[in-house]
Amino acid sequence: MPIAKWNGQIIAESAQFETVEGNVYFPRNAIKTEFFKDSDHTSVCPWKGLASYFDVCVDGKVNQNAAWHYANPKPAAANIKDHVAFWKGVEVIK
Repeated sequence: MPIAKWNGQIIAESAQFETVEGNVYFPRNAIKTEFFKDSDHTSVCPWKGLASYFDVCVDGKVNQNAAWHYANPKPAAANIKDHVAFWKGVEVIK
């Protein structure tokens, strides 16, 4: 079962996930919401659409924009709707 860890804390885990472009996308209900804070940061992928970000906050430390999701992905990326992926030092173990 994949898990995502940052700063020694498991922040997401789920037996169900999607892999896109080498990134593991966890279902939104698999993240531990107490470690996530909405960010104003966004980016655009030509085939997935508009990505929104979360800061990951653990034990007083903040990893800005370390998680992203597509609330309304384009049709080609419909399988990652309501899923969250990570980068910026978040360790994802399959």
